[in-house]
Amino acid sequence: MAEAYPWQQALWQQLAGRSRHAHAYLLHGPQGIGKRAMAERLMARLLCQQPQGLDACGACKSCLLLKAGSHPDNFVLEPEEADKPIKVDQVRELVAFVVQTAQLGGRKVVLIEPVEAMNVNASNALLKSLEEPSGDTVLLLVTHQPSRLLPTIKSRCQQVACPQPSLAQSQAWLAGALPDCDEVERDELLTLAAGSPLMAVSLQAQGVREQRALVTDGVKKLLKQQQSPSQLADAWSGVPLLLLFDWFCDWTHLILRYQLTQDEEGLGLADMRKVVQYLAQKSRQAKVLEVQAWILEQRQKVLGKANLNRALLLESLLAHWLQLPGAR
Repeated sequence: MAEAYPWQQALWQQLAGRSRHAHAYLLHGPQGIGKRAMAERLMARLLCQQPQGLDACGACKSCLLLKAGSHPDNFVLEPEEADKPIKVDQVRELVAFVVQTAQLGGRKVVLIEPVEAMNVNASNALLKSLEEPSGDTVLLLVTHQPSRLLPTIKSRCQQVACPQPSLAQSQAWLAGALPDCDEVERDELLTLAAGSPLMAVSLQAQGVREQRALVTDGVKKLLKQQQSPSQLADAWSGVPLLLLFDWFCDWTHLILRYQLTQDEEGLGLADMRKVVQYLAQKSRQAKVLEVQAWILEQRQKVLGKANLNRALLLESLLAHWLQLPGAR
């Protein structure tokens, strides 16, 4: 059974306690707060033949089939490969599933995650099933970026805003999830994950602190002209592109914030505070805004799975970064 997170308790009682369910739910919120787990928990509850209170029993035929990954009335739609789009042919398989009769005589439940991985053709192929699902079918859509969905997708779903945990809840949960990390390391991971505890665990597993150290060291050497953009683009080959753009976007924000407030408490994580302060003092605000706009534009392309030349994109990013100091 999917994990039940303490910050989801109120929403879970509201959702699972319903006597009648919408034909489609759109669960949205930041990545790493447990939306997929919430959807899987609701999926199990909706398919269960003998629910125990608000949860699935875990022991009936339906629950056992779901646990084994062989439930005939359950369909999970997700990218075939990580960071790849959901293809229109995959959606057509889902549509064929929806029009079938439930084999166990109960509901059929579809889980799609992440919904924004569908391109326009795939999204359009889903619309008919969203509007008029066949029989007793419930579709559970999970998205980290609802702004990227077609309005016609959103309008056909009951939208459910999934709660983000408080700082105290995140810290308490992380203490149990990452017992080998000290409090300072956990807080740093939580900051890098923008407050999302499950994302913090994922980042720790991929070695984000080592990746961050490699990148911050490279940025400092770049500004001292000890390494070139092309050398750093090669050195950062193992760092996810989106992570790099997230960090550079955050640093431009911190530079602008310091230029406006002179607040030394708002310079971000310790590894880049001096650099952020230096660039804030040496850069023209209009230039920082220009570079920030470029970074945000490229980040959207990365999010949209555009076919990008990674090396050239990173070299361009670092060339823009080099334009900041002295541009007054």
